[in-house]
Amino acid sequence: GEQGAERMVRMELADCVVQHYEGDKGAERVVRMELADGMVHYYEGEQGAERMVRMELADCVVQHYEGDKGAERVVRMELADGMVHYYEGEQGAER
Repeated sequence: GEQGAERMVRMELADCVVQHYEGDKGAERVVRMELADGMVHYYEGEQGAERMVRMELADCVVQHYEGDKGAERVVRMELADGMVHYYEGEQGAER
């Protein structure tokens, strides 16, 4: 960005985690986190209220989440073989 309007778009952490950001300067929010093991987390929401909406595991399993930050719960899991599992219940009690 222009001088004085630079904003954070990416942060590489010492443990090989890479975080990607969107938003204006001072309001940057995490939109994606890539972990060293190949797992990728996707986030939505404003800065400080980012909630995980999807997690892609290294074995091609994709989990979808709903709920507020800190209370995200699995609602759907797509397996590598095409099978889809649907869940209901609060975080930690999904069935």
